[in-house]
Amino acid sequence: MTTSAKTVSAKTDQGEAADDTGLFGRLVRGHRDRVGLTQRELADLSTISVRAIRDLEQGRATRPRHATVRLIADGLRLGPRARADLEAAARQGQNGWALKAGYDTAPTAPPAALDTLTGRESEAASLTAELASGTERLVNVMGLSGVGKTRLALEVAARLHSGSGFPVLWAAFAGPPAAYRTPSGPEGLAALVTGCAEALFGRPGERTPAAGAGDGAGRHADVTALAELVADRPALLVVDGAVTDRPDTDGIDRLLRDCPELRILVTSEGPYGIAGERTFLLGPLEAPDGTREYTPDSLGRIPAVRLFLDQLRRTRPEYVLTPDDVPAVADVCRRLDGLPAALRAAASWLVVYDLATLRQCLEDDLASLLVHLAGDDEGARFKEALRRRVARLPADGRALLARLCDGERGGRDGGFELADVAALTGRSLPECGRMVRDLLLSGTARPSYQLGRSRFQVFHLVRAFQPAVARVATVGGHR
Repeated sequence: MTTSAKTVSAKTDQGEAADDTGLFGRLVRGHRDRVGLTQRELADLSTISVRAIRDLEQGRATRPRHATVRLIADGLRLGPRARADLEAAARQGQNGWALKAGYDTAPTAPPAALDTLTGRESEAASLTAELASGTERLVNVMGLSGVGKTRLALEVAARLHSGSGFPVLWAAFAGPPAAYRTPSGPEGLAALVTGCAEALFGRPGERTPAAGAGDGAGRHADVTALAELVADRPALLVVDGAVTDRPDTDGIDRLLRDCPELRILVTSEGPYGIAGERTFLLGPLEAPDGTREYTPDSLGRIPAVRLFLDQLRRTRPEYVLTPDDVPAVADVCRRLDGLPAALRAAASWLVVYDLATLRQCLEDDLASLLVHLAGDDEGARFKEALRRRVARLPADGRALLARLCDGERGGRDGGFELADVAALTGRSLPECGRMVRDLLLSGTARPSYQLGRSRFQVFHLVRAFQPAVARVATVGGHR
């Protein structure tokens, strides 16, 4: 039977419900029930009083001494693994009090970003308001690798912490080097939050069972401990860089139920389909329009250009955007799709390249140049993330993406409309709408709305990096 941090449905020998039970107490009761012992019989076998056993099982005592743990394990005749699990749960109870005292002293702060936020004011304001009010309690920020999901999460966390006093519990999966400073916190808190994130959002095959591996509560010892720490107070749990497409939905539901004021903010590669999930698709920064003409002033106000110039001036502080440079800067930012990571990588190399050379290289071989600019590791991460996204598309979506990458029915910039998809596939408009929606949610395309019409574009970076991976299925019987 699954147990939660706040309510345990199992009953004691006297028939009373055991509430607020700690993990150690649940394990003791589970082992005792399994071997068919009453509390009195376990007391006789272990030489521990009935009252002490009852207090442990009901959570009134959560810090058993080492000798008590040993005597109970002897009385239950536990094997080596079960004994080790019981001892680990006892240590968790002992450490929990110190951790709770440190957590209660002051709200834990989020990591501090190392750069300023550019062009994301509306997104940050919207997510902050939704999470602060409790309108949304589980927000999943999705988007292409390098689009700025972590930076947006940092901003939202900082605003909730400073504006509403939310403690921020931050866990990050492996990824690019962190662009933030992690503050110190209570000893053991970071490990607890990371363990909770891995239990809920780690890949299923990589989730390591904790104490009591056969029991729901045991497999989620860190989740249970975090629920007991947060309890019914406001807090924000941020899980940055979750890569699984199959999170533990039962565990997430249980954590949100047990902590009614907790909010969870996840950055990931796609939607989970969890009840109550707020999917937030984060697109690249607004980039220059290829059909417009700009002055240095009007171009410099566009978010992608602003970020590009800010990064450029880190290596060339004296740089001033001139009318002669406007076409090259606009074209570079447009070819890089307004993707923050790509813009930073390209701008940082202008200490070596001039604008005209950079522009020409991007036009000749965008994928190879970006790997060169960003570095082999960053380029490999981008391609692997893109491969996973394309692999999760339905077969007809993968084939549609391949043909759009080939330029079929799309404009030179990769733009297309629903009518183009219908002509390309022979499908009905509702079916075409579903396929296009899949592309948008995968982060491989972006929408635009001009003169009352919906238009879409496959990113230049996707077209450059991934056409071969997309060519794995057919649409309407065509290769």
